[in-house]
Amino acid sequence: MCTLIYWFRNDLRLADNPAFAQACLNADSLLPVYIHDSKEQDMVYGFERQGLHRKTFLRASLNDLKAQLQAQGSDLFELAGKSTEVLLQLVKDAAATAIYCEQIEAPEEIEQVRILQEQGVEVQEFWQSSMLEPQDLPFALEKMPDVFTGFRREVERAQLKFAQPINTPKNIPLLPGSLPQRSVAPSRTQSASHPYFVGGASHAQAHLKQYLERRLPDSYKETRNQLIGMDYSSKFSAWLALGCISAREIAAQLSDYENRYGANDGTYWLWFELLWRDYFRFIHFKYGQNLYRASGLTGLAVKPSSQASFEQWRFGNTGSELVDAGMRELYQSGYLSNRMRQIVASYWIYDMQGDWRAGAAWFESQLIDYDVYSNQGNWLYIAGRGTDPRGGRPFNVAKQTQDHDPKEIYRKLWLSS
Repeated sequence: MCTLIYWFRNDLRLADNPAFAQACLNADSLLPVYIHDSKEQDMVYGFERQGLHRKTFLRASLNDLKAQLQAQGSDLFELAGKSTEVLLQLVKDAAATAIYCEQIEAPEEIEQVRILQEQGVEVQEFWQSSMLEPQDLPFALEKMPDVFTGFRREVERAQLKFAQPINTPKNIPLLPGSLPQRSVAPSRTQSASHPYFVGGASHAQAHLKQYLERRLPDSYKETRNQLIGMDYSSKFSAWLALGCISAREIAAQLSDYENRYGANDGTYWLWFELLWRDYFRFIHFKYGQNLYRASGLTGLAVKPSSQASFEQWRFGNTGSELVDAGMRELYQSGYLSNRMRQIVASYWIYDMQGDWRAGAAWFESQLIDYDVYSNQGNWLYIAGRGTDPRGGRPFNVAKQTQDHDPKEIYRKLWLSS
């Protein structure tokens, strides 16, 4: 009798989930779990690592996943504590043979798996968060091009588009006889922090469906740098971050869209953004822990910044209207356009001489689409501590204001709220 534990991490879906599908094939009984790790409530720079907006989106996503599992005769058990300690006890209580889970190539997540394996637990990890499969790339990951443009060119030269998604398992093994006795009772779902974002795989699929039906990909390239509204960009990121939908599924449906309506600049740029997402993931295989040093991949020192300055920045009281509008949108809604993320990050680093790590931590706490790879990669990119040979991306706020909010519509929206 083979009892397996399936540990949901950032893959809160049943469709196109190779790790979960394999667990279903190999198990006689399967225990699906999600752990609310105590580290998420750690106080960093004076605030929790997982803020209210992220908690709200996560809660809805877990409720949706639980409903999907229950519809197939299974269930989701939520537990709280230090992940490694909770899992070690769970393996013992359930007499589990192994733990199956998504592979996450970031320092804290790698360490979790190392500790489990060190304690004699078999952990089967599956890489499944990228659009492309690592083994399909025309280079070894440890030798991948440092700069995105070089990465993209080699991928396109090899004519790679996306890995095919897989179906939802038709049968989920029965739950084991011994079930967790200290499962966390799901809290009531709060109202969505942002009216357009409700967590869960069913909402992700519904959003993708309406996005394609309304033919919004056609205008994506022209509108992607706008600041207000739902339709100027795809808004896939929140569901991708928790794995409510896979990048492969989006790419596959985008390809079907192109076959039906024809490819255009907009559909290419959507794929291009998914490829950026892959790049930030794959670069972790090459540089790993070095991406998390204060100096990043450089020898640059970090100058300490004052807490008072940081408070002004994160709550939108810097005196720069565009920056303040952006920071207030982030704090109130848990979301910020890509353009505004770059502007406010640049302002913190270059205009206020702030520690980039504090800015990255605030984004981690607030953004409903927080993704460890993209967040780290983008902050390193702006700060000039990553792989970009140009060494930093300071933005001219006056120019950005004129280019993207010439009529003060965005500033009036958020500065008056």
